[in-house]
Amino acid sequence: MRAYFLPVIAILSTVLLSGCITASPVAVGQPQSDLDAMAYGTPSTGPVAATGQGGAIPALRNSFAAAPRGAAVMPVGYAPARHDSAYHLDAGDKLRVVVYGQEGLTNTYAIDASGSITMPLIGSVPARGRTTAGLAAEITAKLRNGYIREPSVAVEIEAYRPFFILGEVQAPGQYPYVPNMTVESAIAIAGGFSPRARRDIVTLTHTDAAGAARYEVPLGTSLKPGDTIQVGERWF
Repeated sequence: MRAYFLPVIAILSTVLLSGCITASPVAVGQPQSDLDAMAYGTPSTGPVAATGQGGAIPALRNSFAAAPRGAAVMPVGYAPARHDSAYHLDAGDKLRVVVYGQEGLTNTYAIDASGSITMPLIGSVPARGRTTAGLAAEITAKLRNGYIREPSVAVEIEAYRPFFILGEVQAPGQYPYVPNMTVESAIAIAGGFSPRARRDIVTLTHTDAAGAARYEVPLGTSLKPGDTIQVGERWF
């Protein structure tokens, strides 16, 4: 009898233990709040930075975000773009600046060739090289200096500065930058390769605070705002 019951007990123990295993909870991210919707609510005091992207061909942006990104080998010294609080502003970026409770100051501002935005009351505010958080803090400090007692400011990127593509493509020129772009998707926007194009490697020029640098990169390389792609001609 003991030999009969031992396998039954073992099976029952296995079933009971398996019922104790539960799935781990899954965290669901909350959608980013819209700054204009928040503008006349109850803000927290002090500058706020956000990096929402709007207005730059949304359908194209969505298609790039949904597409799988290639595992390209990146050149030394050229890292993929990060579209977060570490992004450094430059001429051509368009910003949405919200000063809570102040309709006359809340607006879209483009960074001009000198690297600044111009706002009512406080005039020119340097933006080049700053993060959105740094710019929000600078605007807050200027407004507090004799204009608004306790200003609360938020800054987000409405549209990134464009990229440029030259050489052996069907339609070379300047195009709006979309997050998550690669060199390959940029070439597609420019109409694809010309019949004489070299199709494996391109020359990419990136400019930052350290100056301009050129890299030979594969087509899966991430693109950054303001970059210039040069598609060369093949030799055969």
